[in-house]
Amino acid sequence: MQAGLGHETVFLEEAVEALAVRRDGRYLDCTFGRGGHSAAILARLGPDGRLLAIDRDPQAVAVGRAWTDPRFAIEHARFSELDEVLDAHGWPHVDGALFDLGVSSPQLDDSARGFSFRASGPLDMRMDPTRGISARQWLLEASEDEIARVVSDYGEERFAVPIAKAIVARRGELGADALRTTGELAALVAAVVRSRGRAQVGKDPATRTFQALRIHVNQELEELSIALDRVVGRLTRGGRLVVISFHSLEDRMVKQFIAAESGRDAERDPVTGAVVPSRPARLRPVGRRLAVESSRGSADAAARETGARRARRPRPANPRARSAVMRVAERI
Repeated sequence: MQAGLGHETVFLEEAVEALAVRRDGRYLDCTFGRGGHSAAILARLGPDGRLLAIDRDPQAVAVGRAWTDPRFAIEHARFSELDEVLDAHGWPHVDGALFDLGVSSPQLDDSARGFSFRASGPLDMRMDPTRGISARQWLLEASEDEIARVVSDYGEERFAVPIAKAIVARRGELGADALRTTGELAALVAAVVRSRGRAQVGKDPATRTFQALRIHVNQELEELSIALDRVVGRLTRGGRLVVISFHSLEDRMVKQFIAAESGRDAERDPVTGAVVPSRPARLRPVGRRLAVESSRGSADAAARETGARRARRPRPANPRARSAVMRVAERI
């Protein structure tokens, strides 16, 4: 478990238990990170079992490539490249797939990656720095309306419009020298929010804006949408899909996907009430949504609203995990 140092793996035992790992099975870890889940899966596999991991972060891939377990392999890839990775390894199907979404602690803690507003660094935010444009590049080129839409849609920030106006104004003042660091952007956003007297106690005013930019720059929701559909097509009958998410946008997408694939949102006969599916169901939900035990916060509120079963375990030492939820489904 050395690979997990510096990062608390959320739902470690719960996620691996939900995968129902067979000793001779083939499993896909779609978010290797620092290898916490992968190590736990390997501990349950026998000599004939296999684990394939992918990650879009080159630093995470470098950690995985240092492993010497012959049952394990890792590839540098996005979710949308899942089919190509499996084909390259000659795997037509897998017995289980795990997604641990969002940003990892090593990414947040390295100020050079530009994810965090707590330590100033280059305003990058790319999970794969070798591809795409940085958050700063996008902010320097996007229109005010585009910035406001992203901050509102992906950050659910009520002050998206004034924040966008402030960003565009800073560009006008400093030109190519604007928005060079995470600290500069965080201070700019905080000034907008606090000027309206609505900063949330205990939460940095820049949190929602940084989340929105990270999701947009990395196309996280688009990648997840593609991956969910593709991975279900690769699951064997009885194979498990396990998804851990950290904010409502991801969790809503996963919830709706499982509902659609299990026929739960299909039309019903107006007389008998029987389900009239438009296509055969591919999944069945397993258990109920699992949420991290928390004394306060969105995960707690969401659990109460939905009747979700909360994890019977202490709050995680890593406060970044307090909003984590896990959903499980099985291929039928």
